[in-house]
Amino acid sequence: MMSSLFIFINAMRLPATTLTRSVARSCIRRSPSLAPIALSTPSRYLSTTVPRFTPETDTLINQGKVKGLLSPKVSQPENSIVLTLSCQDQLGVVKNVSEFLYNNHHNILSSDQFLDPTSNRFFMRITAQAQNGLDIAPLRQEFGKLAENIGLEWHMHVASNKPKVMVMVSKIGHCLNDLLFRASADQIPIEIPLIVSNHPTYQALAKSYEIPFLHLPVNRDTKEQQEEELLKLVKEHKIDYIVLARYMQVLSPKLCKEMSGRIINIHHSFLPSFKGAKPYHQAYDRGVKLIGATAHFVTSDLDEGPIIEQGVERVDHTLNPKSLSHVGSNVESIVLARAVKWVSEHRVLLSGHKTVVFD
Repeated sequence: MMSSLFIFINAMRLPATTLTRSVARSCIRRSPSLAPIALSTPSRYLSTTVPRFTPETDTLINQGKVKGLLSPKVSQPENSIVLTLSCQDQLGVVKNVSEFLYNNHHNILSSDQFLDPTSNRFFMRITAQAQNGLDIAPLRQEFGKLAENIGLEWHMHVASNKPKVMVMVSKIGHCLNDLLFRASADQIPIEIPLIVSNHPTYQALAKSYEIPFLHLPVNRDTKEQQEEELLKLVKEHKIDYIVLARYMQVLSPKLCKEMSGRIINIHHSFLPSFKGAKPYHQAYDRGVKLIGATAHFVTSDLDEGPIIEQGVERVDHTLNPKSLSHVGSNVESIVLARAVKWVSEHRVLLSGHKTVVFD
């Protein structure tokens, strides 16, 4: 069966699907003429980058004629919450949190924990379902008392609520296009109320998705004014996160501080290698055999924020910088989509200069 499947895939010369974080998690067959095919993928991982959403592709997908194109649509149990927390490790955290949820008539659906042995810090993510209807305001208030008593940093979210994401882009649009498609197909649980760009290039694309597009040109003289406008938009539209989908402007330390932990960037390189501009040219000059992409939270230190996700693709000496860029664009789209998905599902917890990402 495996041999037949491999021969069929090779004959069709399909593009490679998403690689998992650990190759050991997938069943992989190799061919000199075909990139690795991941035959099983953990549920939090997304499929390969996808085409522009159209009624025709939607019909084919619903009829089951296009398999593997989309990962399952995002769905959350009714009346459920996502609780994330961290604290210095101590006895009784899991017991106290579980007891609180039980006493408030919440059934735990999933629970993930991690102890960082270096910092001795404990991290936890729980999903739980209210048994008698969900009223999150008093639940948050009561949990706040417990959190204060045992020193928790915590967030509680209604699981079905979609975070509002403002996407920013410059002249390169593959990441924007991919995010718009995945959001419209319910692969990523986000709302995109606004697209902002320093160029008018993707105004028509935004219009096709019926999303407002704002052109905010920027130069040295207008940068401060533009960022003030961005912060106004964040408040006006109640934006939870900003996603820099190949937005090629460096944000000021002031904006980074104001939106700390809420700005996600895709860097077209496997950080910490090849920071800054033209990483594919840098990779070409060094003759690398793997190129990659890195999604990270933005800080005032350029391309040094906490890493959320990374991906790589094998290349060889025959590829020039333009070819490397073409290969890398697919990796960038996938890596950014994963990062946005995980953040929007509240799977990512900050741990100093690192992140904890729960399955």
